[in-house]
Amino acid sequence: MSKDYQPNSHYCFVCGVKNEAGLRIRFQNIEHGRVRVETQICDKHQGFPGIAHGGIVACIMDEVMGRAMTAIDGNRLFYTAKMEIKYRQHVPLDTDIVAEGWIIKDKGRVATAEGNLKLPDGTLAIEGSAMLFEVPKDELESMMQNERVGWQVYTDEEFAAFEKEFKS
Repeated sequence: MSKDYQPNSHYCFVCGVKNEAGLRIRFQNIEHGRVRVETQICDKHQGFPGIAHGGIVACIMDEVMGRAMTAIDGNRLFYTAKMEIKYRQHVPLDTDIVAEGWIIKDKGRVATAEGNLKLPDGTLAIEGSAMLFEVPKDELESMMQNERVGWQVYTDEEFAAFEKEFKS
C-alpha cells in the first residue's frame, strides 16, 4: 500500500527536513480530513529525564491538527488561532507514538480540528482541539516562492538521506 505523505519543508521545527534541532516528522493522509504521524521523541526534546517536554508534544499536536485541513485540500494551509491541550499522561522518550488530527468543522477560512496522541498500547496520552484560520492565498503564494521553504513531498530515499545526514 502506498503512503499518502504530505509535503515537508526545509526548516519548520516540526516537519523541516533540514532543521537539525527539529523533529523532522512526516505526515500521512489517512482519509479525507484526517492525518496521522508515527514517530518517537528523543533525548534532545525531553523535559524531565525520560519524558518528552510538554511543549514538544504541543508542537506535534498543533501541527497534526492544522495539517488535517491539508488532508482535504493540499493547496490550503491553516495556522492555529487557538489551541487547547489536555495532558492525560506523560509521553516517554524513545517510544513509538501515534498522533492523529481530524477536521470537525470547515467553514471556509475558519476550521475546527481535534486530535490525540496515543502510546504503543493504545493509551490516550494527549487530547487537543484547535481553531484554525486559513493562510490568505496571496500570503501563501508569496511564502511558496521563497526557495528556502522547500515545500514538497520527499521520497522515502530523500527522507532517509536527510536522516542519515543528521546522524553522521
